[in-house]
Parts: sequence; structure tokens; C-alpha cells
Amino acid sequence: MSRAATEALIFEYYRTFNQGDMSGFLSLLAEDVVHDINQGERQVGRDAFARFMDKMNRCYREQLVEISIMSSADGRRAAAEFVVLGEYIADDEGLPKAQGQTYRLPAGAFFEVRNGQIARISNYYNLNDWVAQVS
Repeated sequence: MSRAATEALIFEYYRTFNQGDMSGFLSLLAEDVVHDINQGERQVGRDAFARFMDKMNRCYREQLVEISIMSSADGRRAAAEFVVLGEYIADDEGLPKAQGQTYRLPAGAFFEVRNGQIARISNYYNLNDWVAQVS
């Protein structure tokens, strides 16, 4: 894939997320996608990613803004930096009680692209910052 095609793919990933288009969002992922959860486990597979998103959508209402996408010259790897504007709407296990708290959280992600789909996503943000904002 070209650099431009990779950046367009990552842009589409965030566009569909922001629109709440989960079927379109998940269709951008390889069947065996690897998902490295911030300060958590590694999950493998589109089905596992869909279950993760079900939980996220139940507990959080988020929009990603100020998105900046970068990619390698060969288009195999990409990175994005963005800000998460969110609302904590339902309790998430092991985290503070949800009471509709809002937050603004800088974040980033690294991607691997294979055959026109996202094959790996590694997300990063400062969990301590998020906990402080919602506590």
C-alpha cells in the first residue's frame, strides 16, 4: 500500500469511529487483527475487537479530535496522535464510579497495515490522567 492509501485507511478508521459506524469501523480490520490495549492485554481477532468495542461503547461516549496521521514511506506502518473528548457513562470494572464525568485526554496509536486492512493497533494514553479527571 502507498503512504497515501495507508493514511486514508487510518483516517477512515477514525471517521467511522466518530460516526458510531461499528460495522464500517470493524470492516477496516484484518480478521486476525492484533489489538494491544493500553496498559492491558493483547487481544487477537476481529471478534475480540468487536467485544472490546461493545464494552467501550457501553461505558464511554467518545469523539476523537485534533487527529494527526503519519505513515512510513512503504505504507506498512502508521501512527496517529489525537485528543479524546469523552463522557464516562457506565461503570467499567476496576475504575472509578461513572457519573457522567467528562474528560479530555491526549492519546496515540500505532498501526500495522497488511493487504489494505489494519493488522495491528496499539493504543496509548495516560490512564492516571484519565482517572484524575473522572475521580
